[in-house]
Amino acid sequence: MGTWTNMEPNLIQQNSRSTFASSVMFALLFLCLLGCQQEAAPVAEPASPEQAVQQQTEPAGPKERALAAKQALFDRLSSRLLAAMSSGGPAAAIEVCSQEAPRIASEVSEEHGLKIGRTSFKLRNPKNSPPAWAQRFVEERTVEPQFVDLEDGQFGAFLPIMLKPQCMTCHGPADQIDPQVLSKLNELYPDDQATGFQIDELRGWFWIEVPREG
Repeated sequence: MGTWTNMEPNLIQQNSRSTFASSVMFALLFLCLLGCQQEAAPVAEPASPEQAVQQQTEPAGPKERALAAKQALFDRLSSRLLAAMSSGGPAAAIEVCSQEAPRIASEVSEEHGLKIGRTSFKLRNPKNSPPAWAQRFVEERTVEPQFVDLEDGQFGAFLPIMLKPQCMTCHGPADQIDPQVLSKLNELYPDDQATGFQIDELRGWFWIEVPREG
């Protein structure tokens, strides 16, 4: 009994050290994973009261409005696609692209007071043909964002979409796409051209038309 009593504090101390070490390792692993997902944002200098007032009163320029609308459409569509993938798999995500993507684009257009859409040199939906002013950028396969003043006084933005790994499910080489996914694509898009891509290749573009003020 005396021997066990002397050993008990040592065991408790060892267990405490093991628990603490595990906690530290878990915290470090969590921070590493977090760091892989996003870069640390630069620390911004606090704005002076005058700058804060100016930022609140100055209206956003056409470029800022275009970029904000693009991000809104990207975020909303990505969120809806991920939810569909989680609940119903790739076939459900294809249904979202077919039925909900145009409505989401219309909602973002109305909310931001402009026009926004998507296009490509290999269309899945023929209704996604580019506006006339953007045709030359499609032909050039531009991979750089383009900002132009349009003849009617509007401001145009043409922003590239690069293919992400998760997009290969529906846009990769046809012989690598699941047969059920191909069947759904053929059902909804009989004239589909939007396969055969590789990761990080140019997939298409967002186009935005911001009306002139006044």
